Amino acid sequence: MEPSLNPPSTSSAPEQTSASVAPATPVERQQSVLEQLAFATLAEQRSARRWRLASSLLWLAFFVWIFMTITGATLSRRDAATAEKHTALIELKGVISADSKASADKIIGALQAAFKDKNTAGIVLRIDSPGGSPVQSGYINDEIRRLRSLHKDVPLHVVVQDICASGGYYVAVAADKIFVNKASILGSVGVLMDSFGFTGAMDKLGVERRLVTAGVNKGFLDPFSPVNPEQQKYAQQMVGEIHEQFIKVVRDGRGKRLKETPEMFSGLVWSGEKSVALGLADGIGGLDYVAREVIKAEQVVDFTAEDSLSEQFARRLGASASESFWQSLSAKIFAERSRVSLR
Repeated sequence: MEPSLNPPSTSSAPEQTSASVAPATPVERQQSVLEQLAFATLAEQRSARRWRLASSLLWLAFFVWIFMTITGATLSRRDAATAEKHTALIELKGVISADSKASADKIIGALQAAFKDKNTAGIVLRIDSPGGSPVQSGYINDEIRRLRSLHKDVPLHVVVQDICASGGYYVAVAADKIFVNKASILGSVGVLMDSFGFTGAMDKLGVERRLVTAGVNKGFLDPFSPVNPEQQKYAQQMVGEIHEQFIKVVRDGRGKRLKETPEMFSGLVWSGEKSVALGLADGIGGLDYVAREVIKAEQVVDFTAEDSLSEQFARRLGASASESFWQSLSAKIFAERSRVSLR
């Protein structure tokens, strides 16, 4: 048979096309939709897992950063430098009280660590404090004198920043020497016991105080009751006793360097320059000067006690602000009616 030169008939082409692309049945369409939905669900789950992982890593990085920020600088600063002779620095800042960064526990712990370090050539206690608790100040003063007697070859000097008054000066007089800036404020050798009286306001508001006590003086200096002259006299006597203790500590610490005047123990303060002339301080100079020229060890290592991680973290996030406010308010109204302060 000879091959035909005529083109094939086109009449059958539509039939073949329609046969090869037959419309999907309802079951096939349902299966296709389910497959697409399953793939979309899987893709969404993978994306969610990736986001959860990324979020966890971000939170982990955040907490690692907080931890390193809080502890890293102190650890590297202290541990890296103690291999050679250095000047140990301890900061005493703010009001001296049992629950502050200037508490006796924290300052004494830092002092003991600094004296214990075999490469400590000398110690600088840098003070910027208006004073505070006479008990906490007394603890620190006693421990400085004890440590100095045990480590006679390690001098301890105080460097005053803006202010070293009252309880701050109570601590300072235990040092070998006190260095100030010409404009520093120093002194305030006195004692106070402060409170408030609300009786006038209560009368105007029609508020009646109902106080029941067992013990005639149990309501001692109650701010909601009228002043009792006998209790007032007793409080003055007690404050006077603590004042005499303060004066003795200053005289013992400063010795013959002190040039006493009638106003010296009256609670007045003096400039740094005047305090040197009065023998309340020894010279003009800051941390670098004392480390370089007096202790002869320019490298400074910070031994200041740090707050716990929880305390620092709370402070950074501001979580303790309201607590501090309410504690301060309640303490002022109810507790400080009989609290003595070197401020």
